[in-house]
Amino acid sequence: MGRINALAVACAAAAALLAGCSGGNGGVDGKRIAAADQTPGEWITHGRTYGEQRFSPLDKINVANAGQLGLAWSYDLPETRGIEATPLMSDGVLYTTSSWSIVRAFDAKTGKLLWEYDPEVPRKTGVKACCDSVNRGVALWRGKVVFGTLDGRLEALDAKTGKKLWSVITVDQSKPYTITGAPRIIKGKVLIGNGGAELGVRGYLSAYDVDNGKLLWRFYTVPGEKETDDAASDEAMKIARPTWKGEFWKVGGGGTVWDSMAYDPDLDLLYIGVGNGSPWNRDIRSPGGGDNLFLSSIVALKPDTGQYVWHYQTTPGESWDYTATQHIILADMPIGGSVRKVLLQAPKNGFFYVIDRANGKLISAKNYVPVSWATHVDLTTGRPVETPNARYEKGVALAMPGPLGGHNWMPMAYSPKTNLVYIPAQEIPFPYMPPGGANANFRYQPGAWNIGVDTLAAALPDDEATLKAIRASLKGRLIAWDPATQTEKWSVPYSGPWNGGVLATAGGLVFQGSATGELAAFDAAGGKKVWAFDAQTGIVAPPMTYEIDGEQYVAIMAGWGGGFALTAGAGVDPRSDGPRRLLVFKLGGKQTLPPRPVIAREMPDLPAVAATPQQIAAGAKAYAEYCSVCHGASAVSEFSIPDLRFSPVTPSAEAFKGVVIDGDRVDNGMVSFAAYLKPDQAEGVRQYILSLAHAQKARMAAAKPAK
Repeated sequence: MGRINALAVACAAAAALLAGCSGGNGGVDGKRIAAADQTPGEWITHGRTYGEQRFSPLDKINVANAGQLGLAWSYDLPETRGIEATPLMSDGVLYTTSSWSIVRAFDAKTGKLLWEYDPEVPRKTGVKACCDSVNRGVALWRGKVVFGTLDGRLEALDAKTGKKLWSVITVDQSKPYTITGAPRIIKGKVLIGNGGAELGVRGYLSAYDVDNGKLLWRFYTVPGEKETDDAASDEAMKIARPTWKGEFWKVGGGGTVWDSMAYDPDLDLLYIGVGNGSPWNRDIRSPGGGDNLFLSSIVALKPDTGQYVWHYQTTPGESWDYTATQHIILADMPIGGSVRKVLLQAPKNGFFYVIDRANGKLISAKNYVPVSWATHVDLTTGRPVETPNARYEKGVALAMPGPLGGHNWMPMAYSPKTNLVYIPAQEIPFPYMPPGGANANFRYQPGAWNIGVDTLAAALPDDEATLKAIRASLKGRLIAWDPATQTEKWSVPYSGPWNGGVLATAGGLVFQGSATGELAAFDAAGGKKVWAFDAQTGIVAPPMTYEIDGEQYVAIMAGWGGGFALTAGAGVDPRSDGPRRLLVFKLGGKQTLPPRPVIAREMPDLPAVAATPQQIAAGAKAYAEYCSVCHGASAVSEFSIPDLRFSPVTPSAEAFKGVVIDGDRVDNGMVSFAAYLKPDQAEGVRQYILSLAHAQKARMAAAKPAK
């Protein structure tokens, strides 16, 4: 399985002659990663170091000369979905991934493509992905490139040629598991988690032998139906099981480990961030309450065996999709007059946590964005103090943050020079309400979203003025946060949320891309913008930096996508749409991009709406339940997934049924929904979309200037 580009074969044959193929990261191992600061010109693991600070000691690009940055080289990707990877650079070769888990290797100085590997992920897998067919990158180890695929495989490639060395299936592929995160390698063990909690799975982290892919241990993050799993987590589940009620295992439980990890070699502790519950709504998931360990928790394990050491739960009994999978940073920093070994996290729930990483004890916590579901975190108990009806048990609760969080997956960065953390923060509220207004209306549907929340409550209004007001209310900021004092030092506002990850450097700079396509450098001390570049496409991935032959480079994967882009049509900005690219900059770079493509949406000829208001309302409900997660609230779509109001399929009942019921476009990722919708229900969805298309057509006509 998989294809290797012909360039790889040629490169392998001429490896002794071509300098571009002289890499291979043969020396990358645990000692080299632990001593990453001794080779500051490289970026050899996801967060550059095991502590995941995303801080580079390089300073040749700095506040004084950042204005001289220019494009050194670029590579346009053929993929059209979300781009979220952090490239790695070792021995002059840059390794990265794109959507559908495709891996590429480049000469890091010239941009020459050395090889590419397509694991041929079945496009129907996309329906299992909550938040786009993304991939966040690879891991390097002794001549190998290791990565996860969207359909749940873990694969190792030869770093010089891209040839597959081994492949293992890490999940039950009959269930809605996915892998989007980057693996980490510690002591020769490849650590990988998975996603799928919204659709109903049980989360776990696995460790595999990097030499052959053999499973070494597995740690389940929530209990299962059986008392034991014959797994590394068996003892920990004795702690977790009493915190769950009812037959929670029937809907999976959730708790997927889909992104953040960090490692302290001195303490020999691996830290993992655990995700949300399945369903989100605890009243459905665990009738009778309970903290539901280890949902929304940071868990410390021994990497050799997976043995549980300690945990801290950021959101006990979570009911809001408040994951703790957001970026974990380890730092030794001055707090209260002494240097403390701390763990830093700004998870979705809106509070910034400073934790003693040796024992898991909370040092401090304070909200870094506006929070309405809780008043504060009690420092004695470590628990948030919830506000009335926060759990929407008495009806709709408009909460801040919503399920997209005050900070999502986009990595933050810490600078030991300023002792500040730079957070890509956002303010996106959400109206939580039980399904149909009552828990009794919930039914588990295998393979579909099972969140226990009425998504129709989040439907967008059908008038442009209100839509504009909603868009204006969605905010994004880059926040410079002082963990020692739990205060904001400065912030930079953006025109909207869902902006990119962050890089900090010894040059006194903070780099971040935006949803509207601007890659910018800011003065780390005060937040002044000192450089900017138009990438012509929305950026959500984080930058990284490296050095070759005495020149420092800054690289970023650019391309719009991810959870907000798919689901929150109110936030669509035309500037977000554009080519997917790898962009690399250096001082004095002279390359340029072609003109920004002009993309215009044309409305097809629309037949009249042939449905009653009641039928359209039923179609709206079905659309919200089954379609909105990919095609956007109220069919206001982002750009990599078809906007159904403009689709040529929508005007035809026969064509629409062919796609939705018969699965005519399964090879494009659009699977049949016959298991959930009857043909007449699918037609109701079409009529609802058709009504929205007519309204949009009228708005477009009214907006045209008179001739």
